[in-house]
Parts: sequence; C-alpha cells; structure tokens
Amino acid sequence: MTVADADFADMSGTLMVDRPILEVVGVSMSFGAVTALADVSMHMMPGEITGLVGDNGAGKSTLVKLIAGVLQPSSGEIRFEGIPAAFGSPAAARNAGIETVYQDLALAPNMPVWANIFTGREMTKGPQFLQILDRKAMIERTRAFLSRYDMNVPPIEGAVEGLSGGQRQIIAIARAAAWGSRVIIMDEPTAALGVAETRAVEAVIRNLRDEGHSILIISHNLDQVFRLTDAIWVLRRGQMVGMARAQATTPNRIVAMITGAAEAADGAYHGRA
Repeated sequence: MTVADADFADMSGTLMVDRPILEVVGVSMSFGAVTALADVSMHMMPGEITGLVGDNGAGKSTLVKLIAGVLQPSSGEIRFEGIPAAFGSPAAARNAGIETVYQDLALAPNMPVWANIFTGREMTKGPQFLQILDRKAMIERTRAFLSRYDMNVPPIEGAVEGLSGGQRQIIAIARAAAWGSRVIIMDEPTAALGVAETRAVEAVIRNLRDEGHSILIISHNLDQVFRLTDAIWVLRRGQMVGMARAQATTPNRIVAMITGAAEAADGAYHGRA
C-alpha cells in the first residue's frame, strides 16, 4: 500500500475509534495458477456507506463473493463484528446478517412484488401439520415496508415485470434490508438507470444508512461514489492499494490509485529524495 497523503487512513485500523462491523484480513484467493486476490485487507465501519472501486479485473467481484459466502478464501479470514466468520454458503452469510444485491437483482419477473420480498422466507398460517401461505399478511408487511421509501410502484400484487428498472432495483434493495441485515452489499446499484431513477435509488441507500445499515457499494461511477460514500477502498490487480475518507480526498486521487499513477508518482518522489 502506497500512502503519500495525510487523508489516507492506516489500514491496520489503529486510528479507528469504533470497531469495524466487517473486516477482511489478509485474504488471498487463487483459481489454479491465477491469483485473483493477494493479501487483501479492508474494513467497514458500522452505519457507514463504504465504496469499493477498481478497474475491470481488479478483483472486486471475487472479494464480494468471499464476503457473501459464495467463495471461501485460499488464506486469510473475514471477521464479522470482531469474530472470525467462516461463511460456507450464501445462506450462512445471510443468516449472520449479510445480504447481497447483485447486478442481475435475482428477481422473479412473473411473481408479484410481495412474493419476491418473501422468497425463501414465506409466512404461513394454520396448524403445524397443515400450514398454508399467509398471503394477506405478506402483502400487508410488504406494503408497510415499502412505504418507508416513498416509492411509486404498481400494486403490491402486481408482477415485477411491470416495474421500471429503478423500481426493480429498489425492490431488490428493500428485500435485502427487510430481514434485519446488518451489512448490505450492492454491486453497481444504478447501472443502466436514468437520472431520475438513479436519484431515487440513491435516496433509498441513504435512508438505509440512516436506519443503521452498513452498506458496501461496488461502482465504476466515481461521481456516485463521492455522492454516497463515507470511505473509499481501491483495488488494483488483486491488491488493496489504499483507502481514503471520501470528504478528505479527490476523484483525481482515486483515479490515480486505480490506474497506478499514484504509485508511480510516489515512487518518482522517493527516487528524487
């Protein structure tokens, strides 16, 4: 890690006052002879929006899959609320309180909004030996939950295929937040959305932070990263090259770290010394 600016934090965490809610500690991941991540460390602070940026192939998707339990690291560990967490599956990560919203959203377009919110967590009623779906209760709870986000959506009983791209994104985010999740990971949350829909999705993300969720956003849109995030981590060629508080750095500095120009500049500076 090359850190030439005072605005970049110590990755050891010694300067932090609060304990991170999520830590990646010395994680490496290899696929045969290919090393996707090499000794990567990062952390997320509770109640903050954290950005993860880097060029294509930097290792962002691999890191997200490790945190989400899709993959297990070749070495290193992930700590959740200070405790080593070996998530053997996405279900284990979800049960611990980590939800992930991928770019494909994983919504069932032919199913109604309420059914997508409750997929895998259906409410039932009746005696134990003859339980049936409690459709009315799920519809009511879905309506109450979505009303928190000032959404203009078709009827809760309408199919998701009738929603706009932005509305689908908000449904996917709402589903992730509906089950007491502590950490929500969002992969390119506004890709291919228009200006108005992007603004609506970003408002939902801010609301979630204000409610106490910790959010990790993976995005190529640096304008969005600076609008939303509290801290920005930069991956380059499978290595974590630095972290900065968003208010204490600039887009140019982040771009320089993404491309390697910052490292080259620091090397030239030390060479002259």
